[in-house]
Amino acid sequence: MAAPLLLRPQLPLYTCRSCLFRLSRPLSRSISSHVAKDKKSKLLPTSPARTRFAPSPTGYLHLGSLRTALYNYLLAKRTGGQFILRIEDTDQKRTVPDAESRLLQDLRWAGLKWDEGPEVGGPYGPYKQSERSALYHDHAHKLLDSGHAYRCFCSTERLKALAEQRHRMGIATDYDRTCASIPKEESDDRASKGQSHVVRLKIPEQHPTYQDLVHGVFTPLKRHGHVTETAYEDPILLKSDGLPTYHLANVVDDHHMKITHVIRGSEWMPSTPNHLVMYNAFGWTPPEFAHVGLLVDEQGSKLSKRNFDTDITAFKEMEIFPETLTNFAALLGWSHWRKSDVMDLKTLIHNFALKFTKGNSTVTFGKLHFLQRKHASLRAENGQQGLEVMVDNVVRLLKDPETPYKDWKQMVGSSSPEDFVSRVIRADAENYTNANEFLYRNSFMFSPIRHPSSLTNGSDIAHAAKSLADVKEWERNALMTKMHEIIDARPEGKKESKDVYHYLREALTGRKEGMRIYDVMLIIGREESLARLGV
Repeated sequence: MAAPLLLRPQLPLYTCRSCLFRLSRPLSRSISSHVAKDKKSKLLPTSPARTRFAPSPTGYLHLGSLRTALYNYLLAKRTGGQFILRIEDTDQKRTVPDAESRLLQDLRWAGLKWDEGPEVGGPYGPYKQSERSALYHDHAHKLLDSGHAYRCFCSTERLKALAEQRHRMGIATDYDRTCASIPKEESDDRASKGQSHVVRLKIPEQHPTYQDLVHGVFTPLKRHGHVTETAYEDPILLKSDGLPTYHLANVVDDHHMKITHVIRGSEWMPSTPNHLVMYNAFGWTPPEFAHVGLLVDEQGSKLSKRNFDTDITAFKEMEIFPETLTNFAALLGWSHWRKSDVMDLKTLIHNFALKFTKGNSTVTFGKLHFLQRKHASLRAENGQQGLEVMVDNVVRLLKDPETPYKDWKQMVGSSSPEDFVSRVIRADAENYTNANEFLYRNSFMFSPIRHPSSLTNGSDIAHAAKSLADVKEWERNALMTKMHEIIDARPEGKKESKDVYHYLREALTGRKEGMRIYDVMLIIGREESLARLGV
């Protein structure tokens, strides 16, 4: 948090917007203390929340954007409200042809079904900004008429030269309001004659104060002038092609769609005061804002394509479960009171509250794989479709013509391995990450193993293990009883059970660690188990 008022550093004559935000200070210590002491009151709204996710089809759904959608979805569902999907497709030049369909597909795959939006409809549509142009033009003219906005006729060349000059001087590269003084009649006339222009918001000298649900109450600091130059933020609301910018469209849409809460990344915090200027100009009540930290790698750098900043398709190709990814994304900046981090979507909804960390969140593969194994165990335990998907993925690899497990039919005893694979998965689900790794880890279940006699006859344990042939009813209790007999029959000083189990594991699996040994014997059966023990 910034220093108190009396200790505030002196600002240079010009300060960029981001710096202004970072140097913003709380209204007072008493207000900050009150917010901190009364934090439980802000963890959930007292009435149903209407939230939205508003992606641009200029790219695909990534981990960060999935997290944004998820937080908004969870808040809506936790409070009995509505989750709205809105497509912000005004940047036609950068639109990717299949991005919108992929966005819808990936959100549904993750379980984030929207209550209003494309393909669903709703009372405040249309839900694509390209179909709402008339609304934006109407509101831009309202701002022009009220004096809160003005037309700017400056050419691209002039604006570029102005920015370059300011940059060389080391001052803010904002606009100089050359066109703000044009009389309204002249401005209207020039526009009516088709002269190219944009519409700019006229930012007041002091930004409005706002309270962020994550960061508390902030007052943006007043901008200072320069002895020879003046500059103003005055963001563009309507571009020269008549399309709205994000600033205008998102404010107008959030109001008309009755959005009550906006959860988004902290990179939007410097823009929020400008949005509030518009809310005030229109006489509207703004939604509540919660800005969450950015996602970074272990070095603290912004994510790149090499470290998680990839679209959701990559996670699908890794066979990450939807519930794993939503669980993983939810924990990146959100905290809870449960003892376990493992939560499916239903559990996330039940436990959700506006309890976010203020800093950035580090993304690591370790946590993702941990959660994948935990959810695999839950799928195996619950059965049904989740387990079926895991089984189908393993079976597909087994039946692939290039599979290295050529003898799987001999082990399974059938050309239909589904039941056998299901048993293997349920026995070792706690180590399941994807089908390929799981098959490699448990390859001994799909290929017969025969050991040299030196292993099966080379010790008293090897000899004693052959007595497992005496077990006629090949079931868990009978096998456990016989194992205890083998251990108890060993000479004094050699009754360590671990030695027996270590031998059996190596003889039955060829590995020194892995699946529980009783599960191995039960799944591969009596005949194969005894054959591996040299009986």
